[in-house]
Amino acid sequence: MALSSAQIRQIRDNLDNCKKPLFFFDDDQDGVCSFLQLYRYKKEGKGIIVKTTPKLGTFFSSKVEEYNPDKIFILDLAIVEQDFLDEMKAPVIWIDHHGPFERSNVKYFNPRVSNWEDNHPTSYMCHQVVQQELKASDAEHRSYLWIGMVGCISDWFIPPFIDDFKKKYPELIDKPYKRVGDIIYNTKLGLLTRIFAFVLKGKASEVMKSIKVLTRIESPYEILNRGTAQGKLIYKRYEEANRMYEPLIKDVLKTAEKSDEKLAVFKYADDRTSFTSELSNEAIYRFPDKIIMIAREKNDEMKCSLRSSKIILPPLVEKCLVGLEGYGGGHEHACGLNIKTRDFEEFLKRFRGMI
Repeated sequence: MALSSAQIRQIRDNLDNCKKPLFFFDDDQDGVCSFLQLYRYKKEGKGIIVKTTPKLGTFFSSKVEEYNPDKIFILDLAIVEQDFLDEMKAPVIWIDHHGPFERSNVKYFNPRVSNWEDNHPTSYMCHQVVQQELKASDAEHRSYLWIGMVGCISDWFIPPFIDDFKKKYPELIDKPYKRVGDIIYNTKLGLLTRIFAFVLKGKASEVMKSIKVLTRIESPYEILNRGTAQGKLIYKRYEEANRMYEPLIKDVLKTAEKSDEKLAVFKYADDRTSFTSELSNEAIYRFPDKIIMIAREKNDEMKCSLRSSKIILPPLVEKCLVGLEGYGGGHEHACGLNIKTRDFEEFLKRFRGMI
């Protein structure tokens, strides 16, 4: 269900009754597609991608003061600190599917509050909000449709509007795939999800330039066929990142194939670009019986992505972190972990003992 009709009206009313909205969003496809849909609907405002930390805290208060918005929308961010919310003078609308958490001074829209198992992506909820616009014209319909689909599929969720999408874009899902992984790794829609993921790599300032370009792209074919200047730019950014990704995924898959134990761990060092999420997603698709851990060493920390098809990960991560310097969390079968390098081996020892 995700959002109720009343919740959809509330969010839409908040969008309709502001002139200078500020959008904070997560640095993944679900986050950026949530922003793109609401921004296209509103046609006003400013977006800020949250890359430096998984939390929205007082570090970002200066950004709010600088822009002076009349509404603040927070999209697909797992943790928003109460101190940040207390400092906000404008109304805050938080749409998310992690947690849930108890917070005040915010209008919180999270389907998990009423149903813990309801894990509809934020981009799906934003699609619910903008659906009324889909009737305005076929061009508008298509524009929202493909962006909403990229966000949902990237978050491993097949939305109810997939049949409508197939009618509009039959070439992008050319076979009756039933599993999300099959769509991601075997179709042109899957290629689009990777393009969106890879243009989010790099410095926030560079990423926001790409996102600004994405706000102007009306059709997925502009990107896939490199049919416009904007599409060519986005595809070029993807190719640059993909050249770094390809050798890494080859090594990850070799490691998983050779691993005799349930947990396959792949470590790499890179100060510039993180591919931990993409690497772990592809590895768990190729080796669904394994537990996958991709660990990237940076600044005396191991920044990790964990994936499992069967085991619920967050409670295990929480138990293994007791007494160690680090934090982690996420969804049942996909979560993140940041831990000091000196504590990493102890964490692994504990984790192996629990699975």
